[in-house]
Amino acid sequence: MYRSLADAIRDAEQKGISLARLALETEAKDQGRPVEEIRGALRRALEVMRGAVDRGMTGDLFSASGLVGGDAAKLRTGPPGPLAGTPFRDVLARALAVQEVNAAMGVIVAAPTAGGAGVLPAVLTGLAQARGIPDDAVIDALAVAGLIGAVVAERASLSGAEGGCQAETGAAAAMAAGAATEMLGGSPAQVGHATALALQGTLGLVCDPLGGLVELPCVFRNATGSAIALTGIELALAGVEFKIPVDEVIDVMGEIGASMDVRYRETAGGGLAATPTGRRLARERLVQIKKR
Repeated sequence: MYRSLADAIRDAEQKGISLARLALETEAKDQGRPVEEIRGALRRALEVMRGAVDRGMTGDLFSASGLVGGDAAKLRTGPPGPLAGTPFRDVLARALAVQEVNAAMGVIVAAPTAGGAGVLPAVLTGLAQARGIPDDAVIDALAVAGLIGAVVAERASLSGAEGGCQAETGAAAAMAAGAATEMLGGSPAQVGHATALALQGTLGLVCDPLGGLVELPCVFRNATGSAIALTGIELALAGVEFKIPVDEVIDVMGEIGASMDVRYRETAGGGLAATPTGRRLARERLVQIKKR
């Protein structure tokens, strides 16, 4: 697999093929498996993603602490706001839905991690439904997301313990932005710009889960990450170019993560987790969990 998105974009352009085809062919060669077998695995992942969205939308799932649950359904059926009836609001609801399933110990696809697992399925399935995009194109988009995630893992990190939430939700937003740009007909270069535009918007994002579990603020950051991904998609497809190359943006994310104080890297020792209310809720949650 590639260690540079610039190299992947260059090869796709030179061969006159999509990034999805390049990603699939490269993965098939690396694994010694046929492309259709790789696509089959991605199809199964898509089915799990859709299942998590549907399950989370019901509104009857809650985490063991009771702090997380029911909010996706509120977005789906609640009073209309300024985004009512738009794909944007639907994507936000889907992101919350997947994370509520995760918090309730349900089945999700950790893409790239459990903490950021709501962004990619929310953006891809939400836009696919809004635009009537067939599953084959969504599967191609997942291949591109995998390519982007692999490069981020190689050049920086996908771990909140290493790089803060920019390495989880931030990477997820970058993957979703690039993948959806491909799905919506963007060029390989536009995929790169969308990825960079999304990732730059999350640089420095800390990982500060209350009590150390993936509930607050993780669930809601997936909605924020989805919004940032949609921003990157919209800008890139409009022809906006980010002047810092995407690989350099990824490198900066890794650099920031490495220099980040340990309190802000999934230890629950800083950020929102260390506020008086955050500490109180964490203590109360532990009591609730022990009673079960």
